Amino acid sequence: MGTDLFERRVVISGVGQSAIGRQLDRSGFQLTIDAILAAVADAGLTVDDIDGLAMFPGGGKANLPGYANGNLYEIQDALRVTTTWRQGIIEGMCLPFYGPAMAVATGQARHVVVWRTVKEGSAARNAGGRPAYGSTNSAAEGPLAWLLPVGALSPVCQLAPYTTRYMHEYGVTREQLAWIPVTQRAHAALNPDAVYRSPLTVDDYLASRMISSPICLYDCDVPADGATAIVVSAAETAADLRAPVGVEAMAGVVDGRPSWEQWEDMGRVGYATAAAMWARTDLRPADVDVAEIYDGFTIEAVWWLEAMGFCGPGEAGAFVEGGKRISLGGELPLNTWGGQLSGGRLHAAFGHTAEAVRQLRGEAGDRQVAGARVAAVTSVGGYEAGAALLTSWPR
Repeated sequence: MGTDLFERRVVISGVGQSAIGRQLDRSGFQLTIDAILAAVADAGLTVDDIDGLAMFPGGGKANLPGYANGNLYEIQDALRVTTTWRQGIIEGMCLPFYGPAMAVATGQARHVVVWRTVKEGSAARNAGGRPAYGSTNSAAEGPLAWLLPVGALSPVCQLAPYTTRYMHEYGVTREQLAWIPVTQRAHAALNPDAVYRSPLTVDDYLASRMISSPICLYDCDVPADGATAIVVSAAETAADLRAPVGVEAMAGVVDGRPSWEQWEDMGRVGYATAAAMWARTDLRPADVDVAEIYDGFTIEAVWWLEAMGFCGPGEAGAFVEGGKRISLGGELPLNTWGGQLSGGRLHAAFGHTAEAVRQLRGEAGDRQVAGARVAAVTSVGGYEAGAALLTSWPR
């Protein structure tokens, strides 16, 4: 693959996280500043080096319950930085570093920090349960207006029909799907920052309460409080950075109607995005050493395993059954930090990206995948799908 792709002009230079927990006694602003300062230090930079800021997500979604990014100007003022580029990114591409990478690749900035802060654990506590995207006691506008009458404001209600369709079409069982949260919980036990670290068994999974059939409690990510920040830098600055990671390829394609409830094929999600990403690299699925793929719900990890070509359509159940293939030491270690199912819902591939960077640097501690040089990162699915390959540096 040629060297003229914009990905070749950027690196991920730093990742940082605040404290992470079910409920934290710190504001979204405080968590954000903690994560940004940690990411900048991790890159080997100072705040004065930062000339680009990106808040993810921006726009209307930034005001949903538990979304605690703060105000872009407030963060800039607190950091006392001069910017040449800023962005309040909406979720459309759903790769947090896509916009910053484009800014750096086109010379609009040299070091951009993008952050995501959640207080969903606290919001769930205050609401008496996981917060939905709207309230049944108020009017809804836009896409939510079509979901309100059927009580499908929560993402779990929107994804349950997809799960039912997939399981029906391919004959995949809950006993097979259980191995994804069970294996990821074993990985979380090795991550001191994970929200849940106690052992989880297949029997525990099968005995757990249904949230929206066939999605049960352990199929759902864990609402948490915490912030993650990522620094994207110009590749030409690599010699000045502590431990950069390469961006090999990334893509985000909407190949259907931009609506979960109107998606044409409920058994296949993310295929167009994955195909577009693979078209930008000479690497193949067999080259991937570790997969940090989106798992807001178990079904989303299933989709990505198939869309990315790690197994064929309908084969993910058999692929994950028993947990051997997706465990540390297996052919495709999956969500080695515990993923969002146990590590915590840090959202939109932020936690996944941070873990991929640590794995490629050899800094993942007890959960380190030996010799990891290529990591796959994906985010959400459907019309919000994003996928990327990250590589150790130098390439």
